[in-house]
Amino acid sequence: MFVLGNFLIFIAQALRFISAYILQFLLVLIFIRALISWVSSDPSNPLVQFLNKVTEPVLYPIRRLMPLNFKIGIDFSPMVAALGIILVQYFINYFLIPTLFRLADKFG
Repeated sequence: MFVLGNFLIFIAQALRFISAYILQFLLVLIFIRALISWVSSDPSNPLVQFLNKVTEPVLYPIRRLMPLNFKIGIDFSPMVAALGIILVQYFINYFLIPTLFRLADKFG
C-alpha cells in the first residue's frame, strides 16, 4: 500500500504542476491572442502563427458551439475559454489534489 500512496502523491504533484504552469501559460497565450486580434497583425508573423497554432485547438470548439446570436463581430470564445481554464484550475487545486493527498494518507 505504501507504493500506491506514493503514486497518488506523484499524481497530485503532477496535477499541481499542470495547473500552476501549463494551464496558466495557456491562459496567458489566449489573453495575448485576444489583444493581438484587436489590432491589425501580420498573419505571416511567426509569433502570430505560434499563437494561432497553440490556442486554436481550444478556441475552435467553443466558436463552433456558440449560438448564432453571439456572432455579432465580437469573438467571445477567448473569454469562455479563459473561464473554462480558471474553472479547471479551481477544480484541480481545491478538489482533486486535496482528495488525492487524503487518499495517499490513507494508503501510506
